[in-house]
Amino acid sequence: MSFTTKYLDKINFPVDLKQFSLAELQEIANELRQATISFVAQTGGHLGAGLGVIEITCALHYVFNAPQDKIIWDVGHQSYPHKILTGRKNLMHTVRKPNGLSGFTKRAESEFDPFGAGHSSTSISAGVGIVAAKHLKGENGDVIAVIGDGAMSAGMAYEAMNNAGALKECFTNNRLIIILNDNEMSIAKPTGAMANYFSKLASSKSYLKIREFSKRLSHHFPDQLNKYPRKLEKSIKEWWMGGNIFEEMGFYYIGPIDGHRLDLLVPILQNIQQTQPTQPILLHCITEKGKGYSETMPTADKLHAVSTFDYATGIQHKTKSSSPSYSQVFGEKLTLLADQQPNIVAITAAMPSGTGLDVFASKHKNKFFDVGIAEQHAVTFAAGLATENIVPFCAIYSTFLQRSYDQVVHDVAIQNLPVRFIIDRAGFVGADGPTHAGSFDIAYLINLPNMVLMAPTNGLEFIQMLNTACMINNQPSAIRIPRANTQENLNYHDTQTLPIGKGKVVLQGQNIAIIAYGTIIENALQASKMFFAKYGFEFTIINALFAKPLDEDLILSTAKKHSIVFTIEEGAMGGFGSAVAHLLLQNNLLDAGKIIFRSLFMPDYFIEQNTIEAMQEEANLSPSFIFEIAKKLYDTQQNNKL
Repeated sequence: MSFTTKYLDKINFPVDLKQFSLAELQEIANELRQATISFVAQTGGHLGAGLGVIEITCALHYVFNAPQDKIIWDVGHQSYPHKILTGRKNLMHTVRKPNGLSGFTKRAESEFDPFGAGHSSTSISAGVGIVAAKHLKGENGDVIAVIGDGAMSAGMAYEAMNNAGALKECFTNNRLIIILNDNEMSIAKPTGAMANYFSKLASSKSYLKIREFSKRLSHHFPDQLNKYPRKLEKSIKEWWMGGNIFEEMGFYYIGPIDGHRLDLLVPILQNIQQTQPTQPILLHCITEKGKGYSETMPTADKLHAVSTFDYATGIQHKTKSSSPSYSQVFGEKLTLLADQQPNIVAITAAMPSGTGLDVFASKHKNKFFDVGIAEQHAVTFAAGLATENIVPFCAIYSTFLQRSYDQVVHDVAIQNLPVRFIIDRAGFVGADGPTHAGSFDIAYLINLPNMVLMAPTNGLEFIQMLNTACMINNQPSAIRIPRANTQENLNYHDTQTLPIGKGKVVLQGQNIAIIAYGTIIENALQASKMFFAKYGFEFTIINALFAKPLDEDLILSTAKKHSIVFTIEEGAMGGFGSAVAHLLLQNNLLDAGKIIFRSLFMPDYFIEQNTIEAMQEEANLSPSFIFEIAKKLYDTQQNNKL
């Protein structure tokens, strides 16, 4: 760390907090905030969310007894301060690095992480499950779910609360406490009616005043009447403010309170802990994302994710690329297309900047829809638009599109609606690890009737695929793009479209053919050069462009001219390679060893955080592996001819 501490050096586990006074706890919180900034300055990663929950983290570990009591962090990037206090302080410099700490909560990493979370809005469901399990086993304990950072915009949170409100028998000896970390931010500004509802609650002091009035009034009641102030309080609040959604769902609501005031947080949590549980509790805390550093390093997303930076100045160590990312290309090109086609709209689920659509939103505000962290709704919303001849482009990360698979199948594919999916962060994503890797989209979309699947190998092809998608008005389509930059000096005004289901030969060689889907083709091209250096000839390399429909004529004619055929994709098994293998089998090309066929894809396990190159190496998708397996098969084939 870049500063000295009076207290934090003495704290290795939460139990160490309990020796300090409340006044000292505030000093510990100040040091924890500086430590969080210092560590993220070294590693990069998620900063703003953690800075917003410093006091909540300290208060929870001060009052409750983790790991016996379960503290669940929704969207684990809030958890950096929690990690510092739970035995991982000396490993924080390894966050998001190979063999280091995860940037999210992770069960395998610590007993203080009872539930892993890389995606949002899961904490309440997990908490309800843990409370129910404790009830079934006859155990007692507290379960705390800290949800916020926009996660309350997802329907799953309300599904869980609805369920919790009906499980009253589970709360006779166990507490479920939801901490609503209301910081008025997701990754971008939160959207929708619920965000407005929280703002309305936060701006009203009436709840706290009524609760204090009820508490004071109870002191004047005889002991036998002390059970009535709660009913009185609820009646007054309903008369004064019309009730609130949380109480209607069966929760005991407290707040809103200042989530940065330990003198409020600690006594309230202690009171909750000392009260016989009868129903789930929701404590509404108003916090500031990025608190304590947002002025030093001002960003639009309140320091959601940062690269490494100078601790003193806040200047990030970013290497500025002269070439745009695929996401930026998407935003620029779709903006131009919308200038020309008034029916084009863009949809995202709380990721306007991540998907490149912030550019589109600034130019076409009325045609841009950020639905919040609500991928299921985003897909069906797009389907509804498509029924009215609107041209929807629905941009969602591959890993998040998983959350809306039923909507893709039932609401889009079965109805054959022309929704255009832009699947961002497809393939390996590096430091964000397996929770954010785009591993499964090829496999889970290629089996859907009516779907057109495309993947570019460069920026120009992507622009042409976007042109093509605009013209596909009779069925759904999807374009997968990686977390990567593309080439410079792109012509965004290019109007060329691609023939559906047609690939192309990018390198004509002999004996060995590689059919590649997406940007992983670069590894095949490098392997071909290595092979040429040893054997004097290169591979034939096909750029598939489409995983569905396949270019059957090109694939079959290529297979018949080569004795060894590979497919390669940066996706899980059951995807592009499986489709090609099925085509070859149906045409009897794999009978009696006519062709040696190998399919290269991600392995059947989750690859941990690393550089993208190292992850490809582990997955046997690197140029060196392609060269080695091609060499082995070719040498064996030649020896068998002798």
